[in-house]
Amino acid sequence: MPERRTVALVTLGCARNEVDSEELAGRLAADGWQLVEDAADADVAVVNTCGFVEAAKKDSVDALLEANDLKDHGRTQAVVAVGCMAERYGKELAEALPEADGVLGFDDYNDISDRLRTILAGGVHASHTPRDRRKLLPISPAERQAVTGVALPGHAQAAPEEGPADLPEGLAPASGPRAPLRRRLGTSPVASVKLASGCDRRCSFCAIPSFRGSFISRRPSDVLGETRWLAEQGVKEVMLVSENNTSYGKDLGDIRLLETLLPELAAVDGIERVRVSYLQPAEMRPGLIDVLTGTDKVVPYFDLSFQHSAPQVLRAMRRFGDTDSFLDLLAQIRTKAPEAGARSNFIVGFPGETEADFAELERFLGAARLDAIGVFGYSDEDGTEAAGYENKVDPEVVAERLARLSRLAEELTAQRAEERLGETVEVLVDRVDDEDGVVGRAAHQAPETDGVTLLRDVHDLAPGRMVVAKVVASEGVDLLAEVTEVLPAGSAPCSEEAGR
Repeated sequence: MPERRTVALVTLGCARNEVDSEELAGRLAADGWQLVEDAADADVAVVNTCGFVEAAKKDSVDALLEANDLKDHGRTQAVVAVGCMAERYGKELAEALPEADGVLGFDDYNDISDRLRTILAGGVHASHTPRDRRKLLPISPAERQAVTGVALPGHAQAAPEEGPADLPEGLAPASGPRAPLRRRLGTSPVASVKLASGCDRRCSFCAIPSFRGSFISRRPSDVLGETRWLAEQGVKEVMLVSENNTSYGKDLGDIRLLETLLPELAAVDGIERVRVSYLQPAEMRPGLIDVLTGTDKVVPYFDLSFQHSAPQVLRAMRRFGDTDSFLDLLAQIRTKAPEAGARSNFIVGFPGETEADFAELERFLGAARLDAIGVFGYSDEDGTEAAGYENKVDPEVVAERLARLSRLAEELTAQRAEERLGETVEVLVDRVDDEDGVVGRAAHQAPETDGVTLLRDVHDLAPGRMVVAKVVASEGVDLLAEVTEVLPAGSAPCSEEAGR
């Protein structure tokens, strides 16, 4: 019997890419590939690239070059690029980076196994020609669900409804026409679940819609089916991801579908937390705020895409709002859930940004009491409207404002963490290691981005356990807490923040 081919998936970028990698892993496992963690142990290394900003693109190129080096002194025979950067640049990336043995776009995902076999056999699969993926779906959202034949990463249609009889262990079964074949690539008690793909917004700085396409929702039954499967795999927290979760359901005839879906997800046996990311402030609805702040197991967590707060900068970005309306939104949230978590990202040095605009952004951050703040300096992105704007801010000024706002953000988020001293929080244990001990996250802390909670004087808690703890100290955005109660395994928490 021939030895099974091995493959490693290296994932860069956001949680959406992580879901896409697990879909690819599912397809490959179902077709007989052996998944390995280390690229050095794989016949082929598949690098799921990020194409969002220059720094992320550089990281993707570095990862491809690092994987290519393995071909000289390891088992690795081929390195293949997939993901957003591969989709966005296609042939251009292949020509600029001959070290990659293949550059595959989203349209290749359905046939990923055949593509890799061809490349390993010494064949050449032509790199795709990039195109504006918004043009693949109808302008009207209501007409999109009927469209077939368009590749939607994370919306795989790879298996019949019942799934193949010999589905490998640990592989997600199909639960409907859009249910993905999915294979977990780690053992974390938290996993992301895609609500939708693409975006209909036309922010002038963002190229994502051009290579991710127009917005299209997954059906609730598929989201529920995947969440149930993840719970069976030991997942305790699901994080709902897409380019814009507040638009979920608009192409299914119900813009309030998220409000209906969240309680159903929270009721899935074994799931202790449901977290929603990527919320647009201009699309926040009172009913959605009510569900996010008042539903057991749905954490009161608000990942709000503010980007700026000066009105003229927001208009140039093709966005809405201002400092006072944003502060009013946060006040509405905190009236219903005083301990709610809130985070956002901001761009400084956008074309036309004045010192007064920058001062307005500083004013907003000083009043917003955000738990986590990401700050980015503006840079032109290929194919975006803002790249053609005049009145660009001098790069040295952009760098100075970036440093200034980053310092302010660090101070403000540390202050916000200090405000939580004395609070009683519920913590999901993420990991236990020799250096940090028991590391978990309170409800206001999303994975990877918002800090952690270190649990003091406990050593025998396994990842996935929920505890009640009192915050006794803080360091930056991180909290130190003393456990007051260990919740029974599989039990429902009393609330997502016991202090609410």
